[in-house]
Amino acid sequence: MADVMTAPAGAKASTGALMEIRGLEAWYGESHVLHGVDIDIREGEVVTLLGRNGAGKTSTLRSIMGLVPRRSGSVKYDGKEFVNARPDIIARAGIAYCPEERGIFASLDVTENLMLPPMVRPGGMPLDEIYTLFPNLKERARSQGTKLSGGEQQMLAIARILRTGARLLLLDEPSEGLAPVIVQQIGRTIRELKKRGFTVLLVEQNFRFAQTVADRHYVMEHGRVVDMVANEDLNASLDRLHQYLGV
Repeated sequence: MADVMTAPAGAKASTGALMEIRGLEAWYGESHVLHGVDIDIREGEVVTLLGRNGAGKTSTLRSIMGLVPRRSGSVKYDGKEFVNARPDIIARAGIAYCPEERGIFASLDVTENLMLPPMVRPGGMPLDEIYTLFPNLKERARSQGTKLSGGEQQMLAIARILRTGARLLLLDEPSEGLAPVIVQQIGRTIRELKKRGFTVLLVEQNFRFAQTVADRHYVMEHGRVVDMVANEDLNASLDRLHQYLGV
């Protein structure tokens, strides 16, 4: 697969966005799952993808990471084109993906899980700083992955990608199936990451949770972006959102 096409030194996407997605199409075999997705994400933003199951939200994240076998269009990050890049090249550019299934290694303890992924670029968060951000994980540092609650596993999955040096985090349904008190803790973590300069693209179905962390919301239906709502306009747009999300 082709390497990335390098833009002139210091060039950014034409909109000034850190990531600019234009006309993104994706297929799993013969199944056409994305139909011309357009998204902009500015540096330091938290942006959500909202939509029902099957709307194409996870496929968008996987396509950004190069994990969908066939895709076309444009995925520019920091002025460079990545739509035909391999996943390892995308990761080394500073993009990290935290999947919904979390991928915790059951036979490894918390610290071993944290140390497993390689640092792909400078600036990864050191272990002591991760434990400050996630005190629950410090308390469970020697606990095996199988012994962690769902909320602790989600914290570990997010913490693990912070070590890599990534600056754009793709988080898939981090609140799914968690108790409300844990969802609040995940929300506090995302807001803290934003304060620290991370950029986050967040897949969510729970727009009430998304409202507590995000700057803007893209709504997806049938593999397309059908609306974009600024967070300050979310309450005024509830009727539209209810129609899109069926809630």
